[in-house]
Amino acid sequence: MSNLLEIKNLSVVISDDKRVLVNDVSFELKAGEAVGVVGESGSGKTLSALSILGLLARGLRIDSGEINFQGKDLLKLSTEEMREIRGNQIAMIYQDPMTALNPVMKIGDQLMEVLDSHEHEIADRKAHILNGLAAVGIADPDRAFDSYPHEFSGGMRQRVMIAMSLLLSPQLLIADEPTTALDVTIQRQILALVARERKRRQMSMLWITHDLGVVANLVDRVIVMYAGRVVEVGTVEEMFKAPKHPYTAGLLASLPAVGNNREKLASIPGVPPKPWQVINNCAFAPRCSSAKDICFSHRPELKNNQTGSVACFFPLGGAS
Repeated sequence: MSNLLEIKNLSVVISDDKRVLVNDVSFELKAGEAVGVVGESGSGKTLSALSILGLLARGLRIDSGEINFQGKDLLKLSTEEMREIRGNQIAMIYQDPMTALNPVMKIGDQLMEVLDSHEHEIADRKAHILNGLAAVGIADPDRAFDSYPHEFSGGMRQRVMIAMSLLLSPQLLIADEPTTALDVTIQRQILALVARERKRRQMSMLWITHDLGVVANLVDRVIVMYAGRVVEVGTVEEMFKAPKHPYTAGLLASLPAVGNNREKLASIPGVPPKPWQVINNCAFAPRCSSAKDICFSHRPELKNNQTGSVACFFPLGGAS
């Protein structure tokens, strides 16, 4: 299976003082594969995803690296070429649909804009939009078409965002914590919806979240990021069964267990450092109970093992 997306040595910095936010990140995504990117807030997950679409906020810039999509380096494309790719070949579901949707435009008009922005061969555009809204579980697409975002609940607005992202059947869907603001029941519905649509459309997906539990039944592989770097990569099965990096193990230990209502949840002590504060040491060392002298004086590189890769001098289970 060929790689649809390859990110090589990507670094994102603050333009004014070149403080590093994403540090030498590399990973790939195969055609038809679903990959989860997990880590605490500030780990560089969202910035890595926004870099793919060239949507970094003002004041940030890509300092180095390559982002190859279907053999093209997206960093070398013009503004017009990137505009053609966004929404058409690569689509994104954002974290908060209330800020992603225009509050003064009807939902139908916003979805119509997506079609107007790209060349397509859709004869009946309204029918196509109504079918898209129905596909994501909106019971009355006609009413939704003529409604404003504030007339819908958070879960329904997120369904609209999913419908918008799938209108042009992209090859890659990027989802940036789209269930964070939703209650557990609606979250489960959205996860099931995305999984079903991905399988039906044979679409690749990059799912960004801080919660390993969310991706357990949704993705094929998991990339764990910490302080702007990738610290572990592996299959979902192996990572849940035998995590290699102490940070990954800490994230898994903090997940609540079914039926364990009375036990206190485990937590990782301390707080993550700012990525630019980590120079020649393991970023996780100050929070790691297994850290030794070398962890505070050298930075471990990401090395392959039998089940994936890990950046740790003393990986759990003795992997190297």
